[in-house]
Amino acid sequence: MQRKVSSKVQPPTYGNLITVLSIDGGGVRGIIPGVILAFLESKLQELDGEDARLADYFDVIAGTSTGGLIAAMLAAPDEKERPLFAAKDIVSFYLENCPKIFPQTKGILAWIVNLWKVLTGPKYNGKYLHKLVRSILKDTKLHQTLTNVVIPTFDIEKLQPTIFSTYQVTSHPVLDAPLSDICIATSAAPTFLPAYSFKNQDSDGNVQEFNLIDGGVAASNPTLIAISEVTKQTMKKNPDFFPIKPTDYARYLVISLGTGSKTDGEKYNSKMASKWGVISWLYYNGITPLIDCYSKASAHMVDYHNCVVFEALHSEDKYLRIDDKLQGNLSSADLSTAKNLDDLVKVGENLLKSQMSRVNLDTGLYEPVENAGTYEQALQRFAKLLSDEKKVRESRSPQAKASK
Repeated sequence: MQRKVSSKVQPPTYGNLITVLSIDGGGVRGIIPGVILAFLESKLQELDGEDARLADYFDVIAGTSTGGLIAAMLAAPDEKERPLFAAKDIVSFYLENCPKIFPQTKGILAWIVNLWKVLTGPKYNGKYLHKLVRSILKDTKLHQTLTNVVIPTFDIEKLQPTIFSTYQVTSHPVLDAPLSDICIATSAAPTFLPAYSFKNQDSDGNVQEFNLIDGGVAASNPTLIAISEVTKQTMKKNPDFFPIKPTDYARYLVISLGTGSKTDGEKYNSKMASKWGVISWLYYNGITPLIDCYSKASAHMVDYHNCVVFEALHSEDKYLRIDDKLQGNLSSADLSTAKNLDDLVKVGENLLKSQMSRVNLDTGLYEPVENAGTYEQALQRFAKLLSDEKKVRESRSPQAKASK
């Protein structure tokens, strides 16, 4: 089973870098990375023409939950074997469909109705989301993506993560599932959307049943999983990566996009939580503290690990994490009112113009990086690196050599 590859994509073995794009989970907050990705793709188009798409530049696109859906939208092929969505289309997709995926309960008793929903089943039935995802991805399977895709889920029957990776479809063909099933599964956030099960059969007739929930349970920030998938390929001496060594992290170029988290002033405290029981941990002021704590801890630790590794290798300029602190309703994963969605667009736009920050390895806090400029400037620099890398690979490819 071989993945279809865009004619414009050449493997890392012909270049200098391994390029990784990673997108966190976060429900409606997927609008924020949507804004950032649209800006990045526009800079690539300025360099290489209006047909440039993100899938032409990244060796792997990883995504969890809402990030998994974005990854699939960027990498799935249309009828012309080009990416199904341009990055600029992601935000409008969310603005149109989020109110139908997460229909809001209205009225003065809305909080009681929402609490009852959380206690008696998932808050939303997921029917619109399932229909929508199947309509846009149709029968496309994992191996058909135009670049490598890594999407984590969590199997609640086996109590272990299931990673859907195009790198694994040859050695584990039963993982070559429909992208629609994978996206529905990685988005099945506990208390918000129902768990999802499906069966998949490989070409040898082997059938496996998956019982899955939100990939954020395994990795709300999938950057490290994406890097690990590539590392395994270098260990196996995959010719696409030879002669890159498994520990050669200095050759990675990584863009990791968060979907925002609550501001320091709005976080919980021990005095507050010491009085909580099951209900409050599952539902407090319209959010789910238990899931919030687990997902943010996981995302932060991945970023912390990457900062340590890239700093140790003096490659800080090849790792870019973009995330933001959110206030009030903006931190909600499912508030799909027109005002909140529009405000999330503004968050993304303002984030691009804010000063670049990085985690302080001594304090664990995020601090502005001196002389690094804004995230907009950082993305312009990364766009140039990605464009140059693509050109290097094309000049060294067998096709280029054969034409000389």
